[in-house]
Amino acid sequence: MHGTDLLMLLVGSLAITALARRLNWSAPLLLVAVGLAVSYIPGMPTFEIEPDLILLLVLPPLLYSAALDSSYLNIRANLRPIGLLSVGLVLATMTAVGFVAHMLIPGLSLAAAFVLGAVVAPPDAVAAVSIGRKLGLPRRTMTILAGESLANDASALTAFRVALAAATGEAAVSFGSSVTMFLISAVGGIVIGYVLGVVVHAVRMRIGDGVLESALGMLVPFGTYLLAESVHTSGVLAVVVAGLYLGHNAPRAGYATRLQETAVWRSADVLLESLVFALIGLQLRSVITADISTPVVVGAVTVLVVTIVIRFVWMFPGAYVPVYLSKRIKSKEDQPGWRDIVVLSWAGMRGVVSLAAAAAIPPTMPGRNVILFCTFVVTVGTLLIQGLSLPWVIRKLGVRGHEQQADNLAEAQVQHRAAEVSVTRLDEAIEERAAPEYIVERLRSVAEMRGNAAWERLGRQETESPAAAHRRLRRVMLEAEREVFVAARDAREIDDEVLRRVLRELDLEEAKLTRDE
Repeated sequence: MHGTDLLMLLVGSLAITALARRLNWSAPLLLVAVGLAVSYIPGMPTFEIEPDLILLLVLPPLLYSAALDSSYLNIRANLRPIGLLSVGLVLATMTAVGFVAHMLIPGLSLAAAFVLGAVVAPPDAVAAVSIGRKLGLPRRTMTILAGESLANDASALTAFRVALAAATGEAAVSFGSSVTMFLISAVGGIVIGYVLGVVVHAVRMRIGDGVLESALGMLVPFGTYLLAESVHTSGVLAVVVAGLYLGHNAPRAGYATRLQETAVWRSADVLLESLVFALIGLQLRSVITADISTPVVVGAVTVLVVTIVIRFVWMFPGAYVPVYLSKRIKSKEDQPGWRDIVVLSWAGMRGVVSLAAAAAIPPTMPGRNVILFCTFVVTVGTLLIQGLSLPWVIRKLGVRGHEQQADNLAEAQVQHRAAEVSVTRLDEAIEERAAPEYIVERLRSVAEMRGNAAWERLGRQETESPAAAHRRLRRVMLEAEREVFVAARDAREIDDEVLRRVLRELDLEEAKLTRDE
């Protein structure tokens, strides 16, 4: 892929994503659909997925960003169901797909079929989480989806390496050696990710410079992945653990670092996700040109069906059997509703990791083209079939979270307590060093306003609350201040450096007003 082609792809992907957001459509699905259509345009350049590019430059930052934004405490509370999906279901999918593909596709050896099973085993929750967030899925459901997506790539890629070694004859692979390789990869990745997370957090706490702290954070996913992979452990799992640790400890870092990292990683997410979903769609032409016979097409469609069905077959027993068999699990976990299980079962869309793994298969391996074709059918099929229908399934079943009111109540209680503590600290600071009375009264007013705003969110009314009026009027004032400073810059009364400094202060205040809504 030439630099100009890549630039065109990035610009086009962002334009489609912008259109999807404006129309309130699913950006990943629209990108895949447009990519499919564009791939047939005569003269269109060939866009091929480079496995090294995806596995090093795309997957680590996406996983790291998702881990930063995840809740370590919620994931730990749901570790059992997440583990059943990210490890158990991955291996079950690999096994079921492997045997079915071997029986239906002529000439595909059992070892190669297991490679295919490992490739299509890990779901990608980007589209599902995006849909679930818009439709207000329960928090536990969202946690399980996100947690599964963070961990299943590691187990699938490890299983892929074991199956590939057996299929290519690089090593004699037994059940015992496979388990050992899997455990070493997982444990090693966890240890490396945790150690690097601790070290990076300690270093950042001592830097005291938000820009440098953010720059160091941008190196973490790539450095962690490379280090873990260099010692033959799971780079994916290492990145996830480092991200979870740093995200959990982010409140102890400086405010500038949090503001900058949030903006940087959200922008990176949009860019990379747009790129990879567009690449999925654009792969169609190159995959179809392979020598694909009718039995292979039938086998690929059957693999797609098996991939979808095995998730249902696994989900219901995995959700209910442990709860009924173990009193400890029953006492610690809420019994899931069948509607939630259906939504989780239907949210099994595949993504770019599957295509990247398939592209990484050596060209000399027998059955490579068949595996690539089947992987493409499963990936695009799940995105279009499940992705398009998932919002309908969620609405039809009426699955919605009810945490908002409880969250607002808890926030109001803690905010009230925080306002009281802040006023107490204010009084203590005044005793140590006096301050003008009007400054003190203004600060007391700010504390009271923040405390009242949290309570007002508990019951939105048609009439405008005092806090809402304050936000509306303060925005008007902020916009007026910006206009004056911009006009002063244009008139050469102040320098651009002064304008940027003032705009940052005004922007931070407006961001705080938006957060308080």
